[in-house]
Amino acid sequence: MPVTGPDFISLQVRDLDASQAFYEQYLGLVRSQAGPPHAVVFETTPIAFALRDLIPGTDLDSVEQPGIGIALWLHATDVQAIHDTLAADGHTIVSAPIDGPFGRTFTFADPDGYQVTLHDRA
Repeated sequence: MPVTGPDFISLQVRDLDASQAFYEQYLGLVRSQAGPPHAVVFETTPIAFALRDLIPGTDLDSVEQPGIGIALWLHATDVQAIHDTLAADGHTIVSAPIDGPFGRTFTFADPDGYQVTLHDRA
């Protein structure tokens, strides 16, 4: 049977509580009751998105940018408002908002340095 597509995305983070708070505060994500104690799974569709404690042997401080080579895009309904709030609070904006084939789009760095792109066209 062939693979049908992505089903789960998880980022390893240095501080699970701080990262959870960031994604809840700035992206409006809601924690699901599902998930193991070492992870926070959010109620996202169609693909589950989660944060988890570092796996032993993983050292995010030893790399310039965690997840380099991976493009993580999330759909949002008010991309500009999220951008404006992140920028006003001093978070790193990697690429400024533009209007393109995926709607309003911009990229920011989360507390661990992962680059996340938001877009508003489904």
